[in-house]
Formats: sequence, C-alpha cells, structure tokens
Amino acid sequence: MIRHTLHDGWRLSATTGPVPEDIAGRAVPAQVPGSTHLDLLAAGLTPEPYLDTNETELAWMHRVGWRYSLTFEAEAPGAGERVDLAFDGLDTVATVELNGVVLGTTANMHRGYRFDVREVLRAGANELAVSFRPALEYAEEVREELGARPHVNAHPFNMVRKMACSFGWDWGPDLQTAGIWKPVRLERWRTARLSQTRPLVTVDERGTGRVEVHADVEHSGSAPTSSLVLTAEVAGQRAAATVAPGSGKGVVVVEVPDARLWWPVGHGDQPLYDLDLALTEEGGSEPLDSAARRVGFRTITVDTEPDEHGTPFTVVVNGKPIFVKGANWIPDDHFLTRITRERLARRVDQAVGAHMNMLRVWGGGVYESEDFYDVCDERGVLVWQDFLLACASYPEEEPLWSEFEAEARENVARLTSHASLALWNGGNENLWGFMDWGWQEELRGRTWGHGYYTDLFPRIVAELDPTRFYADGSPYTPGFAPDEVHPNDERHGTRHEWTVWNQTDYRAYQDQVPRFCSEFGFQGPPTWATLTDWVHDEPLTPTGEAFLLHQKAEDGNGKLDRGLSAHLPTPRTFEDWHWATQLNQARAIAFGVEHLRSWWPRTAGSLVWQINDCWPVTSWAAVDGDERPKPLWYGLRRAYAPRLLTVQPRDGRLVLVAVNDTDEAWSAPVRAERQTFGGEVLHTEGIELDVPPRSVAESDLARELFAARDAGREVLVATAGDVRLVHPFREDVHLDYDPDALTAVAEPVEGGYRVEVRAASFARDVSLMADRLAPDAEVDDMLVDLLAGEAHRFTVRTKAEVDPDALVEAPVLRSANSLHARRV
Repeated sequence: MIRHTLHDGWRLSATTGPVPEDIAGRAVPAQVPGSTHLDLLAAGLTPEPYLDTNETELAWMHRVGWRYSLTFEAEAPGAGERVDLAFDGLDTVATVELNGVVLGTTANMHRGYRFDVREVLRAGANELAVSFRPALEYAEEVREELGARPHVNAHPFNMVRKMACSFGWDWGPDLQTAGIWKPVRLERWRTARLSQTRPLVTVDERGTGRVEVHADVEHSGSAPTSSLVLTAEVAGQRAAATVAPGSGKGVVVVEVPDARLWWPVGHGDQPLYDLDLALTEEGGSEPLDSAARRVGFRTITVDTEPDEHGTPFTVVVNGKPIFVKGANWIPDDHFLTRITRERLARRVDQAVGAHMNMLRVWGGGVYESEDFYDVCDERGVLVWQDFLLACASYPEEEPLWSEFEAEARENVARLTSHASLALWNGGNENLWGFMDWGWQEELRGRTWGHGYYTDLFPRIVAELDPTRFYADGSPYTPGFAPDEVHPNDERHGTRHEWTVWNQTDYRAYQDQVPRFCSEFGFQGPPTWATLTDWVHDEPLTPTGEAFLLHQKAEDGNGKLDRGLSAHLPTPRTFEDWHWATQLNQARAIAFGVEHLRSWWPRTAGSLVWQINDCWPVTSWAAVDGDERPKPLWYGLRRAYAPRLLTVQPRDGRLVLVAVNDTDEAWSAPVRAERQTFGGEVLHTEGIELDVPPRSVAESDLARELFAARDAGREVLVATAGDVRLVHPFREDVHLDYDPDALTAVAEPVEGGYRVEVRAASFARDVSLMADRLAPDAEVDDMLVDLLAGEAHRFTVRTKAEVDPDALVEAPVLRSANSLHARRV
C-alpha cells in the first residue's frame, strides 16, 4: 500500500449564490483539511467570524456554493494495480470530479468516501475538483420531499448528515461550514487491502487478555485470488489466521496472559498495548497492507438490573462499580480543522484536573478524531459516545436511513480499539422530545427516528462491537418504551435536569434523586479576557448588540438574573454582574454535584453540561472558548474531589454526608463548630468518620450546630484532615458580610506572582480574576472560603509583568463579600 496525501496546492472559488463582489470570480489558496470560512479569512476577504457581530454579516455564506480545485502529478496505474481516491471527510454535500469525470456525490460529513480511479487517473497532470452546494438548500429539499419533522433551531438540520450545531445552537454560532475537513489521499495497492479492522478486547476471569481482530478485506479485482494471511501481534504474543481465496472477512485471536488492566483515572493505571496487524499473501513476506492500534485490557458494562428504587444505570469497569464524575463534550472549535491533538490534550487534562473520569461526546457534534480518543485512553477518561442525533425527530426514509447506517458502521468499527470508549448512546433528548415537546401532534404518524434507536443502532453495535453497552438515548428508561415509562423518569436510567436552569432555583436539584444525571447545567459568561477580546460594545453591558449575539440561550440573561436574585445581591456595575453570574454558575453546579454524589450508589453518575465551548460565548461551559477556566471549573474541582464533606437534607433534617471516592477507608476525626463571622466559636462537636472505600456515610450532628442565634452572621464549619465544609445558614443576599474583610499582599516569584490574602472576618469564595491583568495569567485556586484570621496563598502563573498592587484589589481580588455594599 502506497499512500500520497493530496493536501497542498488547492484553490477555492465561489460558484453559486449571493457572493459579495470582492469575492466573486476570485480563486484563493485553500488549506486542506480546512473550511471555506478559514480560507476567506486567511485571504483577507472576510472578517473574523467570532468577533462582535460578524457572525450575522457572514450569513450570506449559508447559501453559497464552492469549488475546491487541485492539479497534481501522478503515475498511471500499473498492471494489476488498484488506485483509490480516498476522502476521510467532506463537509457536506459535494460532487467529486477527476479529469472532468464525475466520480460520485456525497451528503454526509460523518463518514468517508472512496473512489476507484484506475480508469480516470492519467500519467502527468491530473485535475481534481470537489464542488460543494449549500447544505442548507439540500436539507430544505429533503424536507420538501419527505415532509417536515419537528426539531429545535431555525434550520432543518435533521434533514442532512452534517454536524447539527453547525447550524447554530443555544451556545454556538450559525456559520454552516463547508469544505474538505479531513485528509484526502491517493492510495495505490495490489491484490487486497484491509478496509476495516475491529479489535474486540476482553479479559477473562483468569486475567488473560483476549484481542479478537475482525478484518474486512477488499480485493483489487485485477489479480487472481489466493489465500491471504492475517497476522496480529500484541505484547510479544503473535497469532495468524488464513483468509480464504476471495473472502472478504478474516478473524485472528491473540491472547495475552496476565494482562495488566486498564482503569479509569482515579481507580488505577492505564497501561496500553500496541497491536500490529499485517495482511500478506500466503507464502509471501512483504505485507500487502498493515494497520496499528493501541488497546487496553478491561471490561466495561452498565448495570441496569431493576432494584428497589427502579432501574439503575451504573458503569462497571473490571467488575467494579464506578461513580461517574464528568461532563458533556461539544466540538472544541466550531471550525473543526483548527482542533489539534495538543489542544485536545489540554482540554482533557483540564477534565482530569477537575477530578473527572468521563466525557460524553454529545449527539449534535461529531464523532471525534482519533487524537481525542487516544488522549482519553492515555489519561483514563471514559468516553460516552452518542450517535449523532440531537433534539430533533429524524425521518427513517431514504436517503437518510442509508446514510445513518453507513456512518454508524464506519464509526463503530473505527472506535472499537479504544479502551476509553465505555458505551454507545442512540442520541440526545429525542425520546424525551417525542413524549413532551409536542412532536406527536406535528408528526401525525410519520417516522421520527425510533427505528434508529431501537433497531438500526443496537443491531450495528451488537454486530460490530458486542463488548460495549448500548443505550437507546439520553435520557432514557432501560427496558421500557417511552410511552410505558417516561424516558426522563428520575427512578430509571438516565435523566436530564433542565428545570433548574429554565424555571426554578438551583436548590431544586435536591428535589430529585436520579439514577444517573447525564445532563444538567447553569450558565455564566466567559472569563473577562475572553469576553473583552471578542465583544466590543460601548459601553460593555449584558444588553449590548455584540454581547447578545454571544448569548444564544433563549432569555439567557433573564434566566441569569432570576437565578442570581435569590442568592446574591443585585450587581451595581457590569463588572459586578460578570463576577456575580460566574460565581452563581459555580455555586449552582457545585450544589447539584454534591447532591448527586451524596446519594451514591443509588445515584451513579453526574455529567455536567458542559466542559468546553466552541467559540467565545456566555454558556454552561466550565472552560471558555479561549481555553480559560471559569470559576465553575474550580467549583467542579472541589465538588468532584475524591473526598468530600457536604450538608444534605434527609427526612426533614440536615445531616453531614462524607463521600469517599478512593480505594482507602476514610477514618478520621471531624471537628464541627458553629462560629460567628468574626471567629467566635459558639458550639463545638467532635465525631469520628469511618467511611469504607468508594462509599458514602451520613452522620447526624448536634442540633446546636444548626441552631444559629444570628443566621446572618454565623457559619457551620466541619473539618476532617484537609477536607473542610463551610455552610452558611442563609443565602448570601441575606448575610451580613464585611465587604472590607480582606487584605492582601503580592510579590513576584519565578513564573508569576504569589498573593497572600488574609481575612479579618469570614470571607466566602475568595478568588483572583488574574486574566484581567494579563491574557495568559491563570491562578492555581479560586472560590476559597476564609474564616476570620485565616490566610491563603494564591499562585498566579504569567509571563507578563503586572502591577502587584493590581492583584490585591478589585476587580481582580474578588469574593462574595465584594458584592455587598461597603459599610458607611
């Protein structure tokens, strides 16, 4: 097999639609892989799409056709040689031509395409062209042909196999990309090739690892068939199997005695083994084709056996039940080709840094690159993989059924080798939408995707990846049809909790005890540096034109303000509003996470919406579009910590809950005390913790600890070693904080600055918004509670020189106290 990438020398031109005069008739250099937006931006013909209101100004691109053209040199096919033109991904509706001959058309960005060009390729110069028509127009045509199906969003994204959020989402821009978004190459081969390889990895009860490699073999058709040999090698163990003449299938099994087990992060190590595959002719020495994968030995399933509470949804790895601590994942940039392995590693490292052990690849994005799953393999981050359907009803007629099947088969097979891949999920909120969002009346009996979730996808997973669990959707109730038990029933399977963000206060998280919460979230703006880099309203306010274009949620600012009002004082300035909404986001999600963790093992998972952003936007993300962690990230790091103390309601009383998510018993004395904001201890109690590994324990505390004499000026503190709980008795808006409680000094240190903050009175959620001083500045901690007389040292990492005095005063030094009016 000889592979030649075709990435250099492309040109891009507009062909149809409302093209601006300065772009019409021009051809510009095109980057492949890439997209039309980025090529026009690089040529200086369009503005930066994410800046201010440029998203709106670029809406003309929704209905423009494009042509990519390339002249490349090649040799004519040799005798008995097969030559293929392979595209790993085209976005989305395209016609491919070589030397004036139409090779085929495409209408799915989630799969690859391969064309036999033996009869078309010529010696010397060859002309390759890929013409894209607007995906929106194609989707509208399919809608007219099949009949409309209900969905969220203004565009019929459910009628074309393109990334749904490319058409805009309640956190994403409506830019509708087009282009050759994955590699393209010319492949020359003889006799046969490996068209698909699927390593199915298991471990038996003796600890022997088993790699069962299924290979699909394509024959060139230009040479007599003979027996082929498929060889696999793992950890020095080698096996071979014969592929009969003309057969398109081969299976070889390699066993590895005493295989080291792969574990999720926080539960063990992540050993990975190289798997090398080769396809040769019988008696031959040189491989016709080869492939390399990495595998990890582990078993993963999901326990859905009904119990006294309903139907659990507990991830079990190597026979060990795991409490899932994680977040939902969206594409890390709207322009997918800008996402590098290094960027993905930074993002997954941020997930691990917040004690996460799972990321859910959401169904409105893409099947991620090999780099994403490789990074998760290496770091022990489990991956929940959605099939790519989200918040819509989908026709089950052609041309969509065949496209869904092709993409599912390709991607299930592609991802089987990854140790991190934990489960497949039929789609996002589609079962829920069918039941509750008025779809049934609008559908009037037409297909809506049920056949995908209950027939096509589970059948493909059972055939191609039987080692993994399949869920019909998220949320869903295992074992029941949607009209038998509601798919979002808290007692069964997975639940999405959006009532809090949309309708009620975040304390309502405690009203439900789901078996597994696979989505819940609360909004907050991006960091100050990110916001001010991309939004330049004068003055900068939440109601500015550019700000609102970067706030996509329906009534998003209204929900932010209503969600804030019960907890924090009304902000007096935009700077205060920015801090208060970020703080409230962190508080809300930490509150929800602590509630969910306190119910283990009845509740077995918490996947926050969302860890990342695809552009600079006010959203539910913990890390903003410029990769900066928001206060929420620090709140998640505390709430997901291996050991946690939290106060939770049980049977009409408050109890101390100790969560021990480690493999060691947690035995420690707890000192609990009620004290004034000024530090006077009013009541003290000592208890002993004895929490078994991976367990939760509840303890009653003396009534005097909760019997505040002055609820606005007292706080409950419980400490067990280096784990501490600080529990005010009222909401901040009703607390008598001292807004001048903090003093601080800053000094330069190697790589940045050290800031020591001291509290004369109780100060809550002390934070440094260091990015306000330097774009690269990042602080090691945030949301630190300081009791009277305590001090905390923060480290700010930055390459910039900043004024140390600016680090110790507002708006950089912040706390909940700073939102209260200064005392006269």
